[in-house]
Amino acid sequence: MKIAIFAREVREIWAERFISILNELKSRGADIVYHKPFHSRFCKQNKTTLPKGDFFSNHIDLPDETDIFLCFGGDGTFLESLTLVREKKIPVGGINFGRLGFLTSAGTPGGDEWIARIFEGNFNIEKRSVLAVNSDIFPKGFCKYALNEVSFQRQDPFMLSVHVKINGMSLPPYWSDGLVLSSPTGSTAYSLSVGGPIAIPGVKALILAPIAPHNLNVRPLVVPDDAVIEIYVESRLKEAIISLDNRSISIPEKELFTITKAGFELHYLSFSVDGFIGALKEKLMWGEDKRNY
Repeated sequence: MKIAIFAREVREIWAERFISILNELKSRGADIVYHKPFHSRFCKQNKTTLPKGDFFSNHIDLPDETDIFLCFGGDGTFLESLTLVREKKIPVGGINFGRLGFLTSAGTPGGDEWIARIFEGNFNIEKRSVLAVNSDIFPKGFCKYALNEVSFQRQDPFMLSVHVKINGMSLPPYWSDGLVLSSPTGSTAYSLSVGGPIAIPGVKALILAPIAPHNLNVRPLVVPDDAVIEIYVESRLKEAIISLDNRSISIPEKELFTITKAGFELHYLSFSVDGFIGALKEKLMWGEDKRNY
């Protein structure tokens, strides 16, 4: 079994645990392939070596025959995994070395049970929709895909006028601090914090949720996931910010972005028996009420 290893960083408190996991994977016969930039940083910062393995640096040289892609960290690390895996259909499993870890499917305090389950094939694969953003403004190498959301935000004190077309039909402008276009996976992230609904993964829908709208009669909108959505913004100072998950760039006003569902899905590796509902209860304390006990 070939297992790819990725992290943005592993804090000192997790270093020993991280090495222990790698040794366990090797002892079970795994062929490990490391994200080279992370491997170099970790070995240098911790003055140590890691179990022998091969390397990849980007989505191009990530081996197609990789069986499992493991990312160590929090939700931000998991989201960055999309930029490396993209259309390769490699199952991505998140190991929570962060805080909330809503997307991470295994936590370290629970021991190594999840490792055994990987080698036994005792896990679920959920196919998660991905958003694709088309524009000529993205710099070379910028990944145009997002798992959670695409958001447009002001970068000055003045509100934006956000213009949206859905399949060619214009909505009234959103006068607001911005707009979040979310996938079902992202419905528990930024979209949730600005008042959007929770959508169970697998629902064929996208969510448009304004950020601090100045229109009292504007509410989040749910649209079909096969819609073609066109968005541009107007700003008093002529600039704004677009973010694809946790990657952002400045954009000029009136730059048109076309957003659709990507032609591939992220294969999300889950160990949870309760799935998405279990994550809601555990991570977001859904339904916590003393009357339930």
